[in-house]
Amino acid sequence: MTWIGGYLGRWVVRYRWWIILLTIPAVCITAAGLSRLTISNNTRVFFGQRNPDYQALKALEETYSRTHGLVFIVAPIQGTIFTREALTAISELTGAAWTIPYSLSVSSIVNFPRIRADGDDLIVEDLVSEPASLTDTQIRHIEQTALSEPAIVRTILSPDGCVTTVYVNLILPPGRPKAVPEVASCAYAMADEFCARHPHINIYLTGSVVIDQAFADASTGDLRRLFPAAFIVMTTLVGIALQSFYGTVAAISVTLFSMAMAVGLTGWLGVPLNAVSVGAPGLILTLAVADNVHILTTMFHLIRQGRTRHEAVAESLRINFKAIFLASVTTIIGFLSMNFSESPPFRDLGNIVGMGVTIDFLNSILLLPALLAVLPISPSDHREKAPWVDHNRLAGFVIRRRGVLLWVVLAIVAVAGVGIPRIELDDNFLTYFDDTFEFRRATDFLMRHIGGWDAIEYSLSSGQSGGITDPCYMETVDRFAQWCRRQPKVVRVYTVVDTIKRLHRDMHGGDEDYYRIPDRRDLAAQYLLFLELSLPQGRDLNSQIDVDKSSTRFTVILESMSAKELCGTEDAFHQWLQANAPGPMVTRGTGLSLVWARITQRNIRAMLWASFTEILLISGIMIFAIRSLKFTVIFLIPNLVPAFMAFGLWGLTKGRVGLALSVVVAMTLGIIVDDTIHFFVTYFRARREEGMNPERAVRHAFETVGSAIGITTLVLASGFLVMTLSHYKMSSEMGLMCTMVIGLALAVEYFLSPTLLMKTDRKPDKLAK
Repeated sequence: MTWIGGYLGRWVVRYRWWIILLTIPAVCITAAGLSRLTISNNTRVFFGQRNPDYQALKALEETYSRTHGLVFIVAPIQGTIFTREALTAISELTGAAWTIPYSLSVSSIVNFPRIRADGDDLIVEDLVSEPASLTDTQIRHIEQTALSEPAIVRTILSPDGCVTTVYVNLILPPGRPKAVPEVASCAYAMADEFCARHPHINIYLTGSVVIDQAFADASTGDLRRLFPAAFIVMTTLVGIALQSFYGTVAAISVTLFSMAMAVGLTGWLGVPLNAVSVGAPGLILTLAVADNVHILTTMFHLIRQGRTRHEAVAESLRINFKAIFLASVTTIIGFLSMNFSESPPFRDLGNIVGMGVTIDFLNSILLLPALLAVLPISPSDHREKAPWVDHNRLAGFVIRRRGVLLWVVLAIVAVAGVGIPRIELDDNFLTYFDDTFEFRRATDFLMRHIGGWDAIEYSLSSGQSGGITDPCYMETVDRFAQWCRRQPKVVRVYTVVDTIKRLHRDMHGGDEDYYRIPDRRDLAAQYLLFLELSLPQGRDLNSQIDVDKSSTRFTVILESMSAKELCGTEDAFHQWLQANAPGPMVTRGTGLSLVWARITQRNIRAMLWASFTEILLISGIMIFAIRSLKFTVIFLIPNLVPAFMAFGLWGLTKGRVGLALSVVVAMTLGIIVDDTIHFFVTYFRARREEGMNPERAVRHAFETVGSAIGITTLVLASGFLVMTLSHYKMSSEMGLMCTMVIGLALAVEYFLSPTLLMKTDRKPDKLAK
């Protein structure tokens, strides 16, 4: 492969101007796709269409309905909501909320349906009407009614009466991504106007629409803040390391071109960015510079030895081509292995970065040498400078202390490994956002005062058309509801059986003795018919009862839980159904919270297969490259150890591993293998081509590529470290873990790889042939 690099180097130098002139239109055409990029604001992009948990959720929503929610949280600064001023303000907000685009219904304490019988008629009226004219006695009666009604307390009203909600039910048009920001913008404007008119009342916003918009805001914020930061950090580090103006300009220009072309192609392909894949431009920027640094450092070294600029460019490409090719291929494999992921955003991230690395490889072996061949770089500009690390001295230390270093490194690895069993696979998508997001502060406030965030839902079948009014069916559902309410962290339970019990009571003059299931099936069916005919627009029972009245929706609202707790709670619910319910009613729970809770475990299993496949592919490539099975195994050790140590340290310090970290092993393996490839390729070239013994070959590898390995690792670690500045936990945790893996990989590369080579490579004559 070295002869390919030699021929390519001479060819690029000869046709340098043609390469530059042809690259410019290619960059312009592909980069034009940047204008077509969009950012997804759909939280469900994280779930693949083959995800069985997501399919179960979609099936439930198709049976009943899928709506989007917008929650205005209303909290007087002093006192309760049961004052004339507060109730009037809530009434105004309830009326105004109907003007929000795509609103289907608005529910609040003022329009809570109070049901009473008038002869044979069922009268449904608002709990509060004309609040501005209410007397103190009427307000006290409303307060007593509201605080004693189970369907109100901890549903739309806090137990102390100090906080309430106005819930807007929306149906957003499919295929219209601008609907979410349209609704969110309108809602926030309405909230600001409300606070200006009622300064004695605080108002907060949350709900599924606001959460969707938060994902888009997180993506946009990271793109605007982190990409410029990564660019500044990378440019500064490369400039300091290379100490060459023209070399830095060439490296940064080629890197930017590669990034623009990859992300532009993403726009042309119509793939929207999301809260995960929005990190792709920064990753490409960070990864792309590595190959450029290797070519530049070798070229400057050759210029200092007296080579002309053109000779140095061609020879640098000859020396580095094999390592750059292998490093690029393994990095591409690493990111493409993310297609094993259960979560589409990680597949998008892998594909975009893989495309960027591919483009950068072509630019590194064509455009970069062509630019270096025309830029005015002279030998006087690159006098021998004191290196940032004396790699000759470092090599001497490693060679002398190789026995001790080997045992020290292995001992550190063993100590770090103690943390592996302490890792818990856990997640909570609410905590993906820190408290800089307004919706996160609002949701925390809601949970503190009213409670409830996670939901588990069931479609409980009666097994027959119209069977939901069967007293036996309703009795089982009611027993299940009562049992659920006694479980830890259950805030409330929604079931149509409670509605039928309330109707039975109200049809008997509000006598609490009748708050029970009717004895006759036809009576229950009659109650439901009366209610359906009496309910106002947008408040029908279609979201609770299926079309042929054979199943009902059963919803349990819980306090915010970890993924492990939520899955355990659903397991307990399922066991109760198995033990106490008839066959048609026994089913597994679903809900958006459960889909999120289970995706981390599903993704880790998928990414284990991805890592295994990646290791096999990289092993095959290295067997071809170094022509030795034994040294291919040796090659894998320093590439697997950093991730093992990083996760061990994570287990000792943080403990929890969520969705973001489930892809780190596969992703970083393709990155850190680059430095090992450069070290091993240089080592074996010294052994085979120049007949050096293992010690001299190690010293030669340190002197030749040690500096470039250090520079590229520093740039890579810094690029990922920038991601920790994200306010989106998935990005910040991924950045922190990748920084740890890459930093540990440098230490392993300097101290473990050479000691393993010297320990196992004791046949100099054979390798020198």
